[in-house]
Amino acid sequence: MISSERDFFKYCEADRIALGRSAYRLQDKLALLIAPDFIWKFQRLLRRAEFHKNVKNNGLANKIFYFLIKRKLKVLSLKLGFSIPENVFGPGLAIVHYGTIVVNQNVKVGSNCRIHPCTIIGASAGTNKAPRIGNNVYIAPGAKIFGDIKIASNCAIGANSVVNKSFYEEGMMIAGIPAKVIKPINIKQIIKHI
Repeated sequence: MISSERDFFKYCEADRIALGRSAYRLQDKLALLIAPDFIWKFQRLLRRAEFHKNVKNNGLANKIFYFLIKRKLKVLSLKLGFSIPENVFGPGLAIVHYGTIVVNQNVKVGSNCRIHPCTIIGASAGTNKAPRIGNNVYIAPGAKIFGDIKIASNCAIGANSVVNKSFYEEGMMIAGIPAKVIKPINIKQIIKHI
């Protein structure tokens, strides 16, 4: 969770690296004017909203600024199909494509998560207990992760998997309906920037 301005810059830099975006140069800024990168814009707005929610004072100016950021974030969320609340993902988030991604506000995900569209991560049966996902986790398209469960670090969740129980062993490929451990994997072959 972002708790200082230093954390804000750290999270933004980790997200930029995870998305494979180059550092900002003048030519990059000009290219973004011609062909905007909406996913990167969404992630920056998300981090800015987290910063203003967690760190800034509660003065009137901050409340207005936070409201404006939330409004821009909501408009862009609807355009891209993302429903991702603040303070869920750690640094190094990489949203790979446009498309439906729904995440419950009680979910906690560690650093370096790579997530694809048509993914749902949420609570089940009317409770507010949601998944806790470790660091360096790859979530393939169509994965459904729900309930009061824990997923270890360095795991990959296969496409269209339904994960409704905990997996405590690190470095595993998890897939299927219902999900089960398929085989050990090296997550660095999937998430290249770690």
